[in-house]
Amino acid sequence: MKLEGVRVLDLSLFLPGPHLTMVMADHGADVIKIEPPSGEPVREVGLKQAGVTTWFRNTHRGKRCIVLDLKSEAGKAAFAKLVEWADVVVEAFRPGVAKRLGIDYASCQAINPRVVYCAISAFGQTGPKVNRPAHDLAMQADTGVVSLNRAPDGTPAMPHMPVADMCGSLMAMSGILMALLRREKTGQGDYIDISMQDALMSWLPNVVGPPFANGRDPVIQHERSWGGNAMYRLYQCSDGRWLAIGGSEHKFAENLLGALGRPDLIHLCHQPPGPVQNPVKEFLAETFSRRSLVEWTLFLHDIDVCWAPVKTLTEAFNDPHTAAREMVWTDPDGGKHLGIPIKFANEPGRINPALDAIGASTEAVLKELGLR
Repeated sequence: MKLEGVRVLDLSLFLPGPHLTMVMADHGADVIKIEPPSGEPVREVGLKQAGVTTWFRNTHRGKRCIVLDLKSEAGKAAFAKLVEWADVVVEAFRPGVAKRLGIDYASCQAINPRVVYCAISAFGQTGPKVNRPAHDLAMQADTGVVSLNRAPDGTPAMPHMPVADMCGSLMAMSGILMALLRREKTGQGDYIDISMQDALMSWLPNVVGPPFANGRDPVIQHERSWGGNAMYRLYQCSDGRWLAIGGSEHKFAENLLGALGRPDLIHLCHQPPGPVQNPVKEFLAETFSRRSLVEWTLFLHDIDVCWAPVKTLTEAFNDPHTAAREMVWTDPDGGKHLGIPIKFANEPGRINPALDAIGASTEAVLKELGLR
């Protein structure tokens, strides 16, 4: 597998760090998860299958879990030996905590100059907000993303995806892999400062037109990405289900409106998003309200237009296409795992469903290090 031989120390908790190190484990990395004596919190967060939470199963499979008290001399000594062994260290403490514990990048670099050290935090290691705590919701709010997601009455709605956590995870993994690639030429490791807010902001190139070009906030209901375009919008069917028309290219407007007998409206879809397209929105809303989602599924099947039913999570994960892409995998104990999204032709990733109990690998790892 692609990361076979790469050795990772994971000091992080919850989602961004554990997710990225699990992806590395799926592709062959040897990941040692260092838990505090109280354990990884997500062991007890949410629903369980076969005695294990789905959150823990889908962020910690294939890792060796050890417990170290990093405030004790014995814990610090064991950590130092692990740093000698490691290629990558991932931590997600508040800025300053790693230094107080003596496990910061400078301390690790002194032990192992080749180590790649990645620190994930809410606001990064510099700036006025450096010491503010935050989880995903606060990150999305402070970045302006919550303000983009409005309920019909205009109030901001709760986001339903942990996008700050997840884009922080993926940006961190990208940085780690770049640093490892560069190390092949220089022999030197590096320090990576990942701010979840920075990562989330970097994901907004298609929506920053109004503030960047005009110095204004977007008018949500008029913007292309949030319903201002008739061909990029949600519509309700007669049975209460919804469908998404999700492609605003001219050809799709021509194909759909032609099939619905209203080619006279096509020219409006060539206009900028906003009120000028209201006649098309009104026509489509009234038209889709006449039939059920099943009927529209049959009607739209052979029309070249971007669309999709608004599915529930259960429907989405039971979809035959999801099965064909192997995005749900069931282990021998009946526990369900999210599949591997990075699909290599050569040396594909492989799910190792092993899940350590708290500290299950502590003695074995310490023996490997010569500390037992």
